[in-house]
Amino acid sequence: MLCLGIETSCDETAASVVRGQTAVLSSIVSSQLVHAEYGGVVPELAARAHMQAIVPVVEAALAEARVTWSDLSLVAVTNTPGLMGALLVGLPFAKALCYSLGVPFVGVNHIEGHIFALRLEQPELKPPFLAAVLSGGHTELLVVEDWCRYRPLGSTIDDACGEAFDKVAKLLGLPYPGGAEVEKLGREGRESIEFPVPDAGGYDFSFSGLKTAVLYHRRDHPEASRADVAASFQRAAVAAVTGRIEQAVRKTGFRVVGVSGGVAANGFLRQRLAELARRHEFTLVIPRPAYCTDNAAMIAATGVERFTRFGPSELDLPAAPRTPLG
Repeated sequence: MLCLGIETSCDETAASVVRGQTAVLSSIVSSQLVHAEYGGVVPELAARAHMQAIVPVVEAALAEARVTWSDLSLVAVTNTPGLMGALLVGLPFAKALCYSLGVPFVGVNHIEGHIFALRLEQPELKPPFLAAVLSGGHTELLVVEDWCRYRPLGSTIDDACGEAFDKVAKLLGLPYPGGAEVEKLGREGRESIEFPVPDAGGYDFSFSGLKTAVLYHRRDHPEASRADVAASFQRAAVAAVTGRIEQAVRKTGFRVVGVSGGVAANGFLRQRLAELARRHEFTLVIPRPAYCTDNAAMIAATGVERFTRFGPSELDLPAAPRTPLG
């Protein structure tokens, strides 16, 4: 089976061709630089940029995979969650393509896509296992009971983890997208500021208070080293994530933990997670950075599994800005 995956949930226009479950033949991602001027994603501009990019990006994915339209067996596309205007570019495009080619169509939950990125990295990975999805829009901790079947444990009650990184980057005067910039600046600093490690109770996350603590520190100590602020914020944010994962490992007993999403590309987090895995003797699975950030290979891999288990989606499947997983 050759599946074309399409991803337009936020500010990346992406397309990928995947053979079978995990053989990625191509993965094209076009990131939108237009948002850098505003320090964050502007939904209307994102939708317009998707409209301009989607045809050349899909054509580039087919060319890189050395396949034609007629070779496709299935088209999978993100239909939820995401920016409504952005979803309403990729979703109708995929539906029209399926209708014209006479191939099945499958709608995919973006968060589920990040879980399947773990399978792209480690094809032999099998449920059940513990998973964390950490991105600019989502922070989820859940049990993968089986592929396409999940049991939520906790999520953020305010800002997502990646969102907090981007907002702190803006406070530090760093360019957007800010997550990688905070990590880069933090390498030059010392973890000398005792920012509070957020604790929302249970398995839930909270990053709003940490972000506010950085805001107040910048206001009250304008002379403080930006690198020290970045390093200290990153330490607290990562400690919140690793603390929840450690708690879940202890209470659930799972010996395999997968961590995906854009924040999982952060080198400091990866280092701390590796230390946690050694300490508690569990297997850690983290995708390579290209599969952590938004991409269409994970959407295609998810679509193949969902089609195999449940068949095609209806062509009237709506876009939805918010849909819980599980």
